[in-house]
Amino acid sequence: MYGIVKQSGGYIWVYSEPGHGTTFKLYFPAITAALENPLARDQTHSEPSGQTILIVEDEATIRGNVRECLQQLGYQVVEAESGEAALQVCDDLRGKIDLVLTDLVMPGMGGYELAGELAQRHPAVGILFMSGYTEDSAARRDILLQGSAFLQKPFSVADLSNAVRQALAVRAVTT
Repeated sequence: MYGIVKQSGGYIWVYSEPGHGTTFKLYFPAITAALENPLARDQTHSEPSGQTILIVEDEATIRGNVRECLQQLGYQVVEAESGEAALQVCDDLRGKIDLVLTDLVMPGMGGYELAGELAQRHPAVGILFMSGYTEDSAARRDILLQGSAFLQKPFSVADLSNAVRQALAVRAVTT
C-alpha cells in the first residue's frame, strides 16, 4: 500500500493512541483533468460470458478487491497467492482457466516466471500482467516489447475491465 501511495505522489498520516486505536489517513494529489467516461472508452466489446480468471497476487487485500470487481463484472474467479500455487490451480483445472491475471513481482516465482511455465504447460491460457512497482521497469519493458498485456497499479474498475476484455479478445483470436 505504501508503495502505491508514494508512487502516486501521496502520503500517509498515522495517529495512534494506546487504548484508543490507530487512524490511518491516505492523501492523494487532486486531479484537474476531466474524468473520462469509462463507457465511451470501449463500447465495442461484448459482455463477459462466464470466462474464468485466475488472480495471482501475494497481497490478500488486493487479491480480494480484484476478485470482487471481476465477479461484479460477470467473470468466474479463482485465486492463488503465489506463482507456485497458480501452477497447481491451472493443473487441477486443466482447460478451465481462460486468463491468468498475475502480479509481476511476488516472493518466490514472480509473474514473468509463471507466464513462462504456463506457456509450456498450458499454452492456451491468456496472461495479463499487473504491477505497481517502479523498480520492475526493465521487466515491464520486456513484457510490453513482447506484446503482452500489462495493467499498471493502481487501476480503476474501468481499466481492469478493459484490460481483461482485451486480453481475452487476443486469446480468442490466437486459439
